[in-house]
Amino acid sequence: MVSLSSFYPARFRKDLTVIPVVRLHGTIMAGGNQFRQNLNIATVAPLLARAFADKKAPAVAIMVNSPGGSPVQSRLIYKRIRDLAAEKNKKVLIFVEDVAASGGYMIACAGDEIIADPSSVVGSIGVISAGFGFTGLIGKIGVERRVYTAGENKSVLDPFQPENPDDIARLKDLQLDIHKVFIDLVKDSRGARLKDDPDLFTGRFWTGIRGKELGLVDELGDLRSALRARYGDKVKMRLITAQRGLFGRRVPGVSTSLATDVLAGIGEAGLNAVEERALWARYGL
Repeated sequence: MVSLSSFYPARFRKDLTVIPVVRLHGTIMAGGNQFRQNLNIATVAPLLARAFADKKAPAVAIMVNSPGGSPVQSRLIYKRIRDLAAEKNKKVLIFVEDVAASGGYMIACAGDEIIADPSSVVGSIGVISAGFGFTGLIGKIGVERRVYTAGENKSVLDPFQPENPDDIARLKDLQLDIHKVFIDLVKDSRGARLKDDPDLFTGRFWTGIRGKELGLVDELGDLRSALRARYGDKVKMRLITAQRGLFGRRVPGVSTSLATDVLAGIGEAGLNAVEERALWARYGL
């Protein structure tokens, strides 16, 4: 005979353990618009707040699928997860999908445990800056570059001027500072689980299998199997999704010119798509 309790909503059933699940997918960049949503503290914070607000849930599961991006936004998301975990007394389980690399791995370090697919890509603990040089191009097409500054360092790394060794040295110093922040965060998070490997903090990345051997990952597996192993066969996963407007669409911000915003949004989305494609391509995805 079927018990009437089986028809109750999950939150009213005592025989079920409900685990909120947040899926963080995409590149990590500040900003965004109605055409493209990036991962950043502004877009992620509401989802995290709703997930950790579940008083009965013993843990929050976070699925990470990101090739990285902004180190600042990555650390802000990491810190928000850890702050909420301490405030709400929740365990955090991170599940790696295709990739958790660079800033994506920084976010993954917010987990008390990191579970990855054997074929996931993890690591890339490093800092990269990339761009293009157009010094030869503007000469060929007859363009004269005119730059006026107040401050001798305001035009450093100008892509239309030859590279300056002093500018490159300054950039390297900045990268080393950011890299140290990243390394310290990983060491604080993973602690004694990390293996002593000379390539660990060089920017290299590995599969989930090798990541487990290096201590970057705790376990190989998937969301459903891992949750059932921890909380029993009756565990229920509740996906936390972004809230929508009245007609099921995201509510746009107030604008003085809709046409201008649409055109700007399309252009920005196109440039972001190119940058995003390049980030994913680094890991063969």
